[in-house]
Amino acid sequence: MKTNKTVIITGSSGFIGANLTKRLLIDNNDIHIVGLDNMNDYYDVGIKEYRLNELKSFNNYTFIKGNLEDKELINKIFKEYKFDIVINLAAQAGVRYSITNPDAYINSNIIGFYNILEACRSNPIKHLVYASSSSVYGSNIKVPYSTDDKVDNPVSLYAATKKSNELLAHAYSKLYNIPTTGLRFFTVYGPAGRPDMAYFSFTNKLVNNETIKIFNYGNCKRDFTYIDDIVEGIIRVMNKAPEKRNGKDGLPMPPYALYNIGNNHPENLLDFVQILSEELVNAGVLPKDYDFEAHKELVPMQAGDVPITYADTTPLERDFNFKPHTSLRDGLKEFVKWYKEYYKK
Repeated sequence: MKTNKTVIITGSSGFIGANLTKRLLIDNNDIHIVGLDNMNDYYDVGIKEYRLNELKSFNNYTFIKGNLEDKELINKIFKEYKFDIVINLAAQAGVRYSITNPDAYINSNIIGFYNILEACRSNPIKHLVYASSSSVYGSNIKVPYSTDDKVDNPVSLYAATKKSNELLAHAYSKLYNIPTTGLRFFTVYGPAGRPDMAYFSFTNKLVNNETIKIFNYGNCKRDFTYIDDIVEGIIRVMNKAPEKRNGKDGLPMPPYALYNIGNNHPENLLDFVQILSEELVNAGVLPKDYDFEAHKELVPMQAGDVPITYADTTPLERDFNFKPHTSLRDGLKEFVKWYKEYYKK
């Protein structure tokens, strides 16, 4: 695929951002990517630096260290580079952290996103793609989750900030005819992922002979989505902006879209732990006689958590002929392989 584009990816040293940036740089000779990241220490900065160092080897990649909430910086970058496509993946992540550190979420996810929208308004772009989250479905009982469902009952501040991003994007699409697409990601995992995510933190704990806590007594289901599937979804979406057209009243219809990107196959947490433990043994990260039962503790649900996530991906299949397909075992095998190499286990 050949393009001649200048693209900004915010959160470019983050898990999804770095994988997307790398894939675009490998696949396109004539794309210029500007990566923005504040390299914060919400989790091990060493992993962010590991990802960033891989990207710095490409000569069509420019890295800028900075915050989304720095309006002056955002405006300066947009004026200088005149982006075709904006991909906003930078955000303060994590449901539980939003309970103890709410300021970080308001600054990055609301003020930061507003700054991006304002920059898109002042500097015309072809498409803004931004990360939303499956957490917007909150305590919805109907599954699978559809983008047509009502999402007015967030159960965490993180979820509320992501829902607000969708509302702000809709307003800017309507007011200023800016094509925007929000992507609701479902439990993304894979090599060099986020250490605060269950698959990574469970692995660290088991390796260190600690106990892992399995919430809701194991009665949780997650739609685990492998990183390569997420990246493929974003690339397909970014190259096909919602159409600008007028409604029956002659006024512009908001060029606004929302999609789920999930595996469409929720896995029980206990099954997930079983597969992870088998792959850790197969790779030699843990010994064959490791007593997993002694390291498991079933505990109640945590505040802000939901019992199930399950993506309806029909619109994604319809509009982009794509559906995530990587099995949990294949994905965890790749993660364990990377983990063994990175930590030299």
